[in-house]
Amino acid sequence: MSNKKTSGGFSSLVASIAIVIALIIGICVYLFIFGDPSHFVNGDNTLEPLDGDYLGIIYKGGIIVPFLVAVNLIVIIFSVERFITMAKTKGRGNINNFVLKIKSLLDERDVQGAIAECDKQRGSVANVVRAGLEKYSHMQTNSDLDKEQKVESIKKELEEATALELPMLSKNLVVLSTCSSIGVLIGLIGTVLGMIKSFSAMSKGTPDTAMLATGISEALINTFLGILASTLAIVLYNMFSTKIDQMTYSMDEASFTIVQNFTATEK
Repeated sequence: MSNKKTSGGFSSLVASIAIVIALIIGICVYLFIFGDPSHFVNGDNTLEPLDGDYLGIIYKGGIIVPFLVAVNLIVIIFSVERFITMAKTKGRGNINNFVLKIKSLLDERDVQGAIAECDKQRGSVANVVRAGLEKYSHMQTNSDLDKEQKVESIKKELEEATALELPMLSKNLVVLSTCSSIGVLIGLIGTVLGMIKSFSAMSKGTPDTAMLATGISEALINTFLGILASTLAIVLYNMFSTKIDQMTYSMDEASFTIVQNFTATEK
């Protein structure tokens, strides 16, 4: 018997393409939106940005900015992908209510009713429970195995079904965890480059105030974008991890219920 498996989420190839596209978009945004001449004095993006024009100010952050824009885009893209996949793996109804319903049906020894409830619920937890219930139903009519062997067979089926679902739940989370670290590091590179410009301006006999201001501005802009990307990635990663833990707990709770119920009813 083959277990159902929740499908969805970016494949490795699509994820790689999405990252490349985010980088291309970041470069285009930097050159054609932030760097648009309308944001600068005399329509020249080599000059100072207009007062209060934040797009022009961000453009002055330098060559590191498009990479930071790309990291922020990657965080957004993969967060949307996780939201969609999590909604699909969650199923149609409340998971806690679903688990309670399964417990109630098993107490009434209505295994087929519990399987029908899984078909209504769908999602990762329902797939695991359904696999266990089908094995439960099969073991009830199996006279070749003793009680302990039947219980072990049900446990194995539940473990295999859970092993099929867990990778889908955590898929692509590594991208968010990487962005949480790399965002700050890339921002730090931009910060260092900006500070180098600033110290270079101060090293002259007469400090170049324009170059000093540009260097400080570049350092702060890159710091801001790097921290923004990292903060978003950390918050979203932790949120998704919490949801995964809750679903994993529901799978374990339902699996325990199935095994305990079979142990109690099987002679």
